[in-house]
Amino acid sequence: MSWWNHTTINEFIFLGLTNQTELQLPLFVLFLNVYAVTLMENLGMILLIRFDTQLQTPMYFFLSHLAFVDICYSSAITPKMLVDLLAERKNIRFSACATQMFLFVIFGITECILLAVMAYDRYVAVCKPFHYPVIMSRKTCAWLVAGSYAVGLFHSFTHTIFTFTLSFCDSNKINNYFCDIPPLLQLSCSDTRIYEMVIFVLVSINCVTTTMTISISYTCILIAILRISSTESRHKAFSTCSSHMTVVAMFYGTIFFMYLRPSSTYTLDQDKVVSLFYTVMIPMLNPMIYTLRNQEVKCALQRMIRRSVVAKWKSRTIETL
Repeated sequence: MSWWNHTTINEFIFLGLTNQTELQLPLFVLFLNVYAVTLMENLGMILLIRFDTQLQTPMYFFLSHLAFVDICYSSAITPKMLVDLLAERKNIRFSACATQMFLFVIFGITECILLAVMAYDRYVAVCKPFHYPVIMSRKTCAWLVAGSYAVGLFHSFTHTIFTFTLSFCDSNKINNYFCDIPPLLQLSCSDTRIYEMVIFVLVSINCVTTTMTISISYTCILIAILRISSTESRHKAFSTCSSHMTVVAMFYGTIFFMYLRPSSTYTLDQDKVVSLFYTVMIPMLNPMIYTLRNQEVKCALQRMIRRSVVAKWKSRTIETL
């Protein structure tokens, strides 16, 4: 017997973002554009890092994986949400709901770990510049990325199995637009106190470990930057690190708000707005932040555009000849 047969419910029905039909089409157009921009930005970031030789460094190796995770993270949620905005019946199969949660958790946790890894990378680059090539070798970077995905996989299996071995025997209506943990726990007719404690412990360990890594790294970075005598070097270090800190603040702020509260304080209508920000908007904003606040990425974009213009000009010149 498969583990999701411990329930009398075969499917769930999303209540969606809104029940006001006049808002559904405008929201569909809005979030379709957001999703398209998310895919283009993150895919463009991956290709830019892949083909620009000056971006072949550990920092941009991690950034390319962050862009990949954002694509997968958004794609686990947004396409189904878009379909449901135009559908009369917003249903999802029990197994599909489990799959969506599995993908959402694995890429969400992986993003948390990657942000901590990127903070450590910046610490080594700023505070130990002479040892940087040795400490952040290709092998070390590969292991750090593999470890990030492994931790995400562990969390994903744990949360998905715990959630979908609960019994769902009354209502099957999820007051959300995707299969998130809090609304599913409120639907369950099982005693969820033990699992709520498991969630709190796992999320706390993950968040405390990563936030401590980020906090310690950036405290050391700030001290090192303030010791730099050159204004230009100090500004360059600040611009690189400020991009990462902006992304960290947005992502961790919403995660803490969503998952490190007592279940009695959950307000699902309010949480839908918050979860919309970190599942749909943050994957679009991340590449913008790294592009607008990072001089190296802007220069790489300019080089790519110049190469593209020159290639087109050469092609047209050959055709005219």
